[in-house]
Amino acid sequence: MSPLTRRGALALLLAAPGLARAGAQVEEPLADAMRSALTASIAQAAPPRPRFDQVDARMAYLRWLGEMSERLKKRKTESQIRIEFLETVWYEAKRAGLEPSLVLGLIQVESGFRKYAISIAGARGYMQVMPFWTRLIGDGDPSRLFHMQSNLRFGCVILRHYLDQEKGDMFMALGRYNGSRGRPEYPRAVFAARRQWLLPGET
Repeated sequence: MSPLTRRGALALLLAAPGLARAGAQVEEPLADAMRSALTASIAQAAPPRPRFDQVDARMAYLRWLGEMSERLKKRKTESQIRIEFLETVWYEAKRAGLEPSLVLGLIQVESGFRKYAISIAGARGYMQVMPFWTRLIGDGDPSRLFHMQSNLRFGCVILRHYLDQEKGDMFMALGRYNGSRGRPEYPRAVFAARRQWLLPGET
């Protein structure tokens, strides 16, 4: 595929928010210790309300929230729903040690920000989580994947798990998340979408 054709394909992908992309994550056996750790991480309930020790950190968060809300307005028109979604993305991303901009980029590519998206493979929700994860590390109820915070928590915990497996290599971790490990198309699409959610001056 020529560079021009690749750019055209990527542009088409990013312009198609109704398309649920991934969900081909491979179900792999988990060691008991890993299963226990992931299960505990999923089960720790907490409201997505961050606490800040310093005023500067809180102000930075509020600036981020305002900027991202403005950018997301065309996709989520109701202000309260949009703010709750962004608060939860930020909280779950930070909780898992991920960049919120990366998680937003992944959601854009995966589901086009559609809460009830379902892929051909059966993956569900914003982060297109495969139902088998609810059996492996959850309560076995796949309908939870249509609950906003549950979906974002599962997605962020799973991506963190893959990132740890790949020793910090986000390119390979994203490939695992998509079920296309080693192929460049999906990680490149997420990285490209991530750039749309960076604040000025971020790289």
